[in-house]
Amino acid sequence: MQLFYNPNLEKDTKTFTFDTFESKHIIRVLRKKVGDNLQITNGKGLFLFAIITEDNPKACSIEIVRVKKIHPTKHRLHMVVAPTKMNDRYEWFLEKATEIGVHEITPILCDRSERKSIKIERFEKVVQSAMKQSFQAYLPKINPLTSLQSFLENNQEGLLFIAHCAETERHELKRKLAADQPITILIGPEGDFNSNEIKLAKGKGYMPISMGKTRLRTETAAIVACTTVALTNNG
Repeated sequence: MQLFYNPNLEKDTKTFTFDTFESKHIIRVLRKKVGDNLQITNGKGLFLFAIITEDNPKACSIEIVRVKKIHPTKHRLHMVVAPTKMNDRYEWFLEKATEIGVHEITPILCDRSERKSIKIERFEKVVQSAMKQSFQAYLPKINPLTSLQSFLENNQEGLLFIAHCAETERHELKRKLAADQPITILIGPEGDFNSNEIKLAKGKGYMPISMGKTRLRTETAAIVACTTVALTNNG
């Protein structure tokens, strides 16, 4: 069954009417009709099970028959990742990170960044699609693009890491993780963080880490980090 998304649904919602765009997709594209079942998430932890009561392609109406609350994970992963030069690579990261399990994503602007602007509305659509495809009840939060310096001015809770390739002391991420903790991981641009940025992050309590023996692309390093955190908390 396909999962639909609408942030306006709450646990006490009894009936609901989709907008024209979603109604057309449900009735014309998927050929749903009165009496058919739909499963919807509000992206805030609820799965809502509904029956179509009116199959109007301009205003599809439903009745909510059951609500299931999904409890959030005990850990919380915040990925802070510089946008890649090729936008599709960053969108791939967003998609896969959502499938694996990420809670918050902040694109950061660094000294060596090649991409200095993003389309946050596009990123949000990618994340919504990945959430629905992977049948998850929580929509990851996408923050606006911010400079690394500005981001570091805001204190983050839990375990803090910065991944880089400089020939200085670094630790293996998997050996420094602990389950059920808030985690923030910084991943730099294709040209990596510079020495001043690494020093600044370390001064804010970020532990330098390595993603392995090979040099990884930004989006690959980010996915390795997400996977390592997921295995630590779900393995």
